[in-house]
Amino acid sequence: MYHFQRFLIFLLAVTLACWQSNAMASSFGKKPPVNEKVETVLAKVTPALAKELNAKGFRLGAPIFIRIFKLSAQLEVWLDRNGRYELFRSYPVCDFSGYPGPKLHEGDWQSPEGFYTVSADQMNPRSSFHLSFNIGYPNEYDTYRNRSGSNIMVHGSCSSMGCFAMNDYRMEEIYTLAHAALSNGQQSFAVHIFPFRMTADNMDKFRSSPWIGFWQNLKEGHDAFALSGQVPAIQVVGGRYVVTGTVKMAMRNGEN
Repeated sequence: MYHFQRFLIFLLAVTLACWQSNAMASSFGKKPPVNEKVETVLAKVTPALAKELNAKGFRLGAPIFIRIFKLSAQLEVWLDRNGRYELFRSYPVCDFSGYPGPKLHEGDWQSPEGFYTVSADQMNPRSSFHLSFNIGYPNEYDTYRNRSGSNIMVHGSCSSMGCFAMNDYRMEEIYTLAHAALSNGQQSFAVHIFPFRMTADNMDKFRSSPWIGFWQNLKEGHDAFALSGQVPAIQVVGGRYVVTGTVKMAMRNGEN
């Protein structure tokens, strides 16, 4: 009986490993959706953008990382250059909802804060707001905290009800960079959203906020990126974000 139970456990483990491997392989090969609008935008934006990237030592299709700072209304696009992320451009956010602090529930007109991930499936060329991608709210941390809401986007058409709205021409450039990275092998890209620049002065300025503990937790991920130039790998443990390493820049062709 003992050996039979061990065999069943082994069989279950093998089955689970195969399922996980197949799921990873399925997502690994996905590319962002394309329609006529995206084709038109890519054809318009790509030539000048690729030229500028080359002039600055970047390349179109390099892995991308996005940071958003709510209080200063800035969206940063970072690109891989020689194995380290470097800032390509900071874009003004045209509109977002609410104040410093996380989104708590559907309809609170508040934009989220935290660590999110965007895969090819979350790119939306059919958006009612020109172009968009879903940041993945609620994530595991939000779900643990019973936070609700859906369809939180970075999108065009300068109007927000909880999303981060960009001017259309800026969104076209951001979308092109993200589309190129996902099409070139990046499985997903991180979007890290902070209430403000996580400096010592700002942390002290907001020390009386009821969210200061949450922001101190966010600062751990913020500082890990600042130190390494690599996107931190972050897990949720006991209702907290925990930095566990860095995200490997794996590409479909096996190169880093």
